[in-house]
Amino acid sequence: MPTVTTDGTTLYYELAGDGDDQPTVAFVPDAASGPWLWGWQAPSLTGPYRTLVYAPRGTDGSDSAAPYTVDRFAADLEAVLAAADVRRVHLVGAGLGAMVALRYAREYGRARSLALFGAAASGDRVDGETLATLHPADPTRLRESLSLAFSERFFAETGLIDRIVEWRREEDATGEARTGHLEAVRSFEAGPPYELTLPTLVCHGVDDPVVSLDSGKELAEDLPRGRFEPVEGKRFCFVEHATAVTDAIADFIDETAADDG
Repeated sequence: MPTVTTDGTTLYYELAGDGDDQPTVAFVPDAASGPWLWGWQAPSLTGPYRTLVYAPRGTDGSDSAAPYTVDRFAADLEAVLAAADVRRVHLVGAGLGAMVALRYAREYGRARSLALFGAAASGDRVDGETLATLHPADPTRLRESLSLAFSERFFAETGLIDRIVEWRREEDATGEARTGHLEAVRSFEAGPPYELTLPTLVCHGVDDPVVSLDSGKELAEDLPRGRFEPVEGKRFCFVEHATAVTDAIADFIDETAADDG
């Protein structure tokens, strides 16, 4: 897997798909989450698009050096995209990853659209205690914490929960890195929304316990080219309803690409 070193920190990434003329979609995971989180969307979108999945600092083998701030995460993303020679990118971010996408769009020039899940315009709109419970310091609580991410039906009736727990054990941030990710969420401020003029799809789990549905709606309304789409489910609604969400992302990117000419 390719790597890039930035700010003395080595990050792992993977670029899939053929053809430099294809749109590139890059995925930014939620706080403390490894790249496993995009194991449904990224493979499904590879082919029509090039896809880039990476491990933010502190996750899945990438170095865990501080600082952990949204600004630093956005700079890391820029380094990954530059190393992969991605000139134009459609960003998909969840939670902290949505915050990173918002900051990236403000500070750098490669982004062409944003698709955000469970997003908030500031850290004070996030239930920090619930977010910390979803990403427990105690690894024996990983399974029970997923009740905040998925509906009871998904939790009870699918065979994925045990596999997801194993992926989390292997890839998610722990220790100081986990703490740093959570603190980055709490300290985030998006800045004036009217300055972010990229097409932005804001999707939100209707029962998200970490960021309220109203916060997602307000973010979409405040963005000049924002569009809001509710999704049944909780924090990881894009996993639980992967097919419908992936189709929505693809349609949104196609519309944006058509507008770009």
